[in-house]
Order: sequence, then structure tokens, then C-alpha cells
Amino acid sequence: MLKIIDSAIQLTLVLAMVSGAFAQSQSRFDVVQDRGHLICGVHDSKPGFGVLNEQGVYAGFDTDFCRAVAAAIFDDPSKVEFVPLNSSTRFTAIQSGEVDVVFRSTAHTSRSDAGVDFGPVNFYDGQGVMIGADLPVESITDLGGAVICTAQGSASERNITDYMRARDVEFELVTYQDFDRVMSVFEEGRCDAFTGDRSVLVSRKAIASDPSAFRILSETISKEPLAPVVAQNDSAWLDVVSWVVFATITAEELGITQENVDSFADTDSDADAPSIRRFLGIAGDTGESIGLSDDFAARIIRAVGNYGEIYERHLGPDTAFDLPRGVNSLHTDGGLMYSPPFR
Repeated sequence: MLKIIDSAIQLTLVLAMVSGAFAQSQSRFDVVQDRGHLICGVHDSKPGFGVLNEQGVYAGFDTDFCRAVAAAIFDDPSKVEFVPLNSSTRFTAIQSGEVDVVFRSTAHTSRSDAGVDFGPVNFYDGQGVMIGADLPVESITDLGGAVICTAQGSASERNITDYMRARDVEFELVTYQDFDRVMSVFEEGRCDAFTGDRSVLVSRKAIASDPSAFRILSETISKEPLAPVVAQNDSAWLDVVSWVVFATITAEELGITQENVDSFADTDSDADAPSIRRFLGIAGDTGESIGLSDDFAARIIRAVGNYGEIYERHLGPDTAFDLPRGVNSLHTDGGLMYSPPFR
């Protein structure tokens, strides 16, 4: 009898191991393709990056990258289900499989305990501080004795604490559930300063009841390279997400836009013809090598445009944010945006 029970236990363990191995061998890419649409974790209240607008449509810089992934896979940028996440739920949503990918202002760090892998940086950010326009302060270190507010559990909480401690500046840190609440109490005058990524500060200032009542100090106190997030140890899915981001950057480098992408089909007389033809899937098998259609880059550009177009649409001079590209310019323009070659 004991031998039978022991054998049954061993069989159960073997079946569990086989089942686990099968689950691990199935890429999220397969899951997305079988489902027929992408599930993307985003902001829903960070104007310029991710917001659910009055028409009930998700709009912003990050949400366009979700659409780019859908366009690459399905040739249809509308095949996206958006899931709003906060700082506390973005990693657990990936780990549990609630979402396929997160494009939500998440800084690429060394954290391996989060159970996620990071894709390529699509926005270089850094933490800053916003104050009332009339406050007689020119530097963050002038805020001795001030009440500074930020989001609870965010990297901003730790960064400002480390920065002020290193400079022997005493201050009071008050945290709230999210940056919406932080901005609310800041506007009420219950904080002397609001600290967060500069993209957060620019976004909140632009939509304040009186944007001229606030100013952002010049210092940047941290590096916050923002990148998409996928589940750990899924190289096939990470490749897809990564090359989607790279495609938007390469298109800008090559001067390929939503308006002219189809005219680039005839590139025989262009000095860059071979690289352009490979990039657009006219020649070679760049897409096939990562499980996508060879024209996946062309699909992306038709759907959302190149990196510069996405940036200008949501953050450029014709928007309320008017956020200079700075380090988010192409490497050829003195910035950090750089893609590996498509070959």
C-alpha cells in the first residue's frame, strides 16, 4: 500500500514538473497571438503619457507604443486592451499574467526580484522638484525645513531622501497614494514642494488650474530611464517588444514617416536603399527572425508614426506640455536615442 502511495506521489510530482516546463516554454507572444489582441498596462491619469480622455479613449506617448506592438503583430493598432495600473500593481500585473506588457513610465533598474525584464528605453527621464512660482527658492537645497510631497512607495520617495541627506538638508517628507493626490494637496498649499519624475511634474503643471502658479527647479537628481516591462525569462516576447521600440527610432533616423512610408517602397536609387528595404520588409527576413511579418516596421509607422512623430504628437511644442526632447533626441542630434541595426 505504501509503495502505491509513494508511486502516486512521484507521478504527481513528475506531472507537475512537466506541466511547469510546458508553461515556461510557452512564450507570452504565443498567448497574445492566440488571444487575438494585446493587453497593455498603462497610466490612465498622466496627461501626455497615458490618460483616459473625455471620449473614453486612452491617449498618450506610452499608449501609442502599445498600439505600435498591436500593429506589428496584427497589422491593427486597435487590437489593444488597456489596463490602468499604479506603481504598486504594475509588476504584479505582469507576474500574474493580467497584462502582456507594461508601458507606464517605469524606470529600468537593477531589480531582479520584481520578476520582470525591461525592454529598451523609450524615454529618458529624471527626478525634479516643483514649487510655487512665488517661493523665493532657486535650488533644491534651499528647501531646508520645507514640506515635500511625493507618491507613496515610488522611487521618488527614496531619491529625495538620499539627495537631501547627502547634503545635510532637513525637510519633512509626506507621501500620498498617487501623484494625482500629491498634486491635489500641493495645489491646496499643504506642501511646499512636489517631487517626482520631470515628466510627471511637466504633465501635472500643464493641466493645473493655473500653470503659471508653479515652476520646476532646474536640477535633476536622478536617472530614470523609462522602458517597457515584460515577464522575466521570455526572450521571444522581449524581442518582439524591443524591436517594436527600435523600429520607431530607426524610422526617424531614416526619415520614414506616416505620410511617406509607402513612397519608400521604391528605393532603388537611394544610397540607403539596402538598409531601407530590409527595414520595411521589402527584402530580407528581419521580421521572420523574431516571429513577425517582414513588413512589421512598415505596419508600425503607418499606424503610429516614427519616434519623433509620437513624441511631437503628445509632448511637443504644439501640446500643452511643450517638453524639449533634449536627451530623447536621436543620437545624430546629440541625444541618446539609438537603435541597433535592422539586419
